[in-house]
Amino acid sequence: MQIPKEKILELLRSRGEDDKASKADSELPDQVDTEKHAGILDKLGIDPEMTGKLGAAGGVGDKLGL
Repeated sequence: MQIPKEKILELLRSRGEDDKASKADSELPDQVDTEKHAGILDKLGIDPEMTGKLGAAGGVGDKLGL
């Protein structure tokens, strides 16, 4: 699944994980392939199942109840 990197950055920042957000910003392309980049997502503590929810309509806060 392809999702915008910005959605991942928003998720990490909403968790207060600014260091991980900076790392993700430098290591991930603008469009993230959740299968191709699964290793990086795992290192960032992001479950690929969750990224599927990020790619859906609505913002990160909508999907995570924030």
